[in-house]
Amino acid sequence: MKTVKEISNITGISVRTLHYYDEIGLLKPTDKSDAGYRLYDDKALEQLQQILFFREFDIPLKEIKAVMENPALDRNHILRMQRKMLTAKIERMEHLVASIDNILKGDNKMDFAIFNKTEMEEMFQAMIYNMPEEIKKIAIDEFGGLKQWQEHYIKAISSEDMQKRYQKMVEWFGGKDEYLVTVKNPISKEVAKSYQKRIDAILEKLASKREYSTDSFEVKEIIGEYAFVMKQLCQIKDEKEMMLSLAQTYSNEQVRANIDDKYGDGMAQFFIQAIETFYKTSISSLV
Repeated sequence: MKTVKEISNITGISVRTLHYYDEIGLLKPTDKSDAGYRLYDDKALEQLQQILFFREFDIPLKEIKAVMENPALDRNHILRMQRKMLTAKIERMEHLVASIDNILKGDNKMDFAIFNKTEMEEMFQAMIYNMPEEIKKIAIDEFGGLKQWQEHYIKAISSEDMQKRYQKMVEWFGGKDEYLVTVKNPISKEVAKSYQKRIDAILEKLASKREYSTDSFEVKEIIGEYAFVMKQLCQIKDEKEMMLSLAQTYSNEQVRANIDDKYGDGMAQFFIQAIETFYKTSISSLV
């Protein structure tokens, strides 16, 4: 058995952090001494090592706890999962090192690309395949056609900033292939239709609160529900950027006219303000 201080010396994790892990149930001590001090055995030390592997990828403690407590995941399963994640990170680091080497040779452009054009086109097709028709129509109207939308999509995700974001996502999924499998196998059209019905109901409910302040609990509660549904529909981890992008879409002249015609004059602007208020961000700052 080892004390908290001994575990801290071995791992470099502070005593305070170990106490916190105990408090939230992430890593409980194996036993306690007669004096009440926490004691850890080799199995607990192994569990801490697994936690530290996950923390290397900035995974929230709540999610690490869920993984560690999942009865379907045994020790070897978790280790294989972590090995895939580490391999993906190594590949990304090697890619960046190669880019630096190219710069040293005289090529001044850092290459952050992780997906090639064919893969990005496949991602776009997978995205629109199960997208609710109303949302798809909004986007097509905004960009002036499906081809123009695809060109905009590929240009957007080819940017250095987006490629950096995708690199981190790929690490979380355990590799590029695993991420692409998830992207290319979204929820079924039937499920997507049920989501669309729910979205319609949410927008109707939001429209009924037009006399309320966008900072009111009633409006924020509806936007929170809207965000949750969009997060589930698109199978993403953080829906904020998507919701703000959706608000930006509502500002399009044609889309605004369609929204106002369906829900009442001024409703497109009300939807925009409600989303901006919820996320405390103005879409004008995103342009």
